[in-house]
Amino acid sequence: MSAIIEKSEEVHMENVGSYEQRCAPSASLADCDQRMTFPNRWSRFRHAIREPAAEFLGTMIFVTLGTGVNCQVFLSIDPNVEAVPRGDFFSLNFGWAAGVALGVWIAGGISGGHLNPAITFTLAVFRGFPWEKVPFYIFAQLLGAFCGGGVVYANNFHAIDIVEGGPDIRTINGSGDLLATYAVRTASFLTPVSCFFSEFLGSAILIIGVLCITDKKNGPPPQGLVPLALFIVVLGIGTSLGMNTSYSLNPARDLGPRFFTAAIGYGTAVFTYRNQYWLWCIVLGPVTGMLCGAFIYDTLIFQGEESIINKPNTQVTDRCPHAYQGQSGKLPAENEA
Repeated sequence: MSAIIEKSEEVHMENVGSYEQRCAPSASLADCDQRMTFPNRWSRFRHAIREPAAEFLGTMIFVTLGTGVNCQVFLSIDPNVEAVPRGDFFSLNFGWAAGVALGVWIAGGISGGHLNPAITFTLAVFRGFPWEKVPFYIFAQLLGAFCGGGVVYANNFHAIDIVEGGPDIRTINGSGDLLATYAVRTASFLTPVSCFFSEFLGSAILIIGVLCITDKKNGPPPQGLVPLALFIVVLGIGTSLGMNTSYSLNPARDLGPRFFTAAIGYGTAVFTYRNQYWLWCIVLGPVTGMLCGAFIYDTLIFQGEESIINKPNTQVTDRCPHAYQGQSGKLPAENEA
């Protein structure tokens, strides 16, 4: 026992000596803080990719839960897969809302939890989000959605084989619309313009909810409850407006799994379906809808100076130049990271 104690004391003294050597009196306090913040090479690399990595992981979890509930509800309808269907329309909406909430919970404190290229782009236009970060965020979101779709496919491909009629058969109507959105079930009566408007409307409401929740002058939820508030927003949109196009509202949520399905055998039909449905409905619908929704919210309610709607005109800046000097393109102090 005494030998063990002596050995532990030696190890302790070595650790103390090592720390003192790293942070000797000759070293500056800033150097010591830097070394403790980045104790190894991986920690330094992680710090550099932390925000995109958070967007990647949050989006992957969000898409995993969302497309997972799609597969569970629709694949279980086939009696050869399950004797009793495992879910209904409310299950779909609840699963997607839970996916958004969990994804934002994972990424929110690090990257803001955008999880959506349309939201990232809209915040860059209306909230001063740095444009240089936009490509990295969007790439991370697309990659996360791609991986999320892959995880769900790996978890359900046996059931997909049964529904499709074999492992070599993959069709959009059979199972492709479980991962990406095609408005297959409403194609008989819904025109392309109506599909676009449905995505436009849902996306406008979503961004209004996001901006309201994060507006400090408009009764935001307590810290840590933003994901719960977004859960309610997404659940409301889904249960009220989700029938027509399955409410993608998010280019990454659709394009990531769409690229994955194209790579595993669904073919080019995933891009040519309904005259490039993915472009005019899944990309342009959410982007234009969120830009319009943000414009409406900022025009009628928002008072922050970071919005382009509230930028001071030349008459005000000429009268009070000291108040606006050096503030161009910056967020208010309380919103700065």
